[in-house]
Amino acid sequence: MRLPLPALLLLAACASAPEPPPRTVASVDINRYAGTWYEIARLPNRFEDGSGTRCVDTTADYAPQPDETLTVLNRCRNALANGGLIESEGSAYVIQGSNGAKLRVSFFWPFYGDYWVLGLDPGYSWAVVGTPNRRYLWILSRTPRMAEGDYAEAVRIAAAQGFDVARLQRTPQAAARPAAG
Repeated sequence: MRLPLPALLLLAACASAPEPPPRTVASVDINRYAGTWYEIARLPNRFEDGSGTRCVDTTADYAPQPDETLTVLNRCRNALANGGLIESEGSAYVIQGSNGAKLRVSFFWPFYGDYWVLGLDPGYSWAVVGTPNRRYLWILSRTPRMAEGDYAEAVRIAAAQGFDVARLQRTPQAAARPAAG
């Protein structure tokens, strides 16, 4: 059976059409989102799992600023370097029209990355954050331990958004947050 050229072109276009970006939550109250988040799981990435680095006890602190930006302080202990502290300070701003659900974050100005809130507990006790290209994903909690039911819900949200959740790795968390120094 031979297909006419227009049908072949249509099939090729459908097969190569990019996947639509993940959907964010409807809105995020940045003041409620501010504060400390513990990383519960992540897709492996070069920042936390690069050469000579394996981050554990990972936290992120968000603080609203008067100019409507946020300061971001990420901390972890490097399990491959006797638990040495790694800190990275950056800034973020809300993408206009996203109701707080999409941020642009920079740790190396002038370069920015996307940070989209894909899932958020109504009480802001956990969040699912990813990038539109689905290369980065984090499951965050306000506490170092997350209830298994909440974790399963967060993973379900990520999977429904097209993330490869089979690659998720849990982040070991001590009971206390990483101390400076």
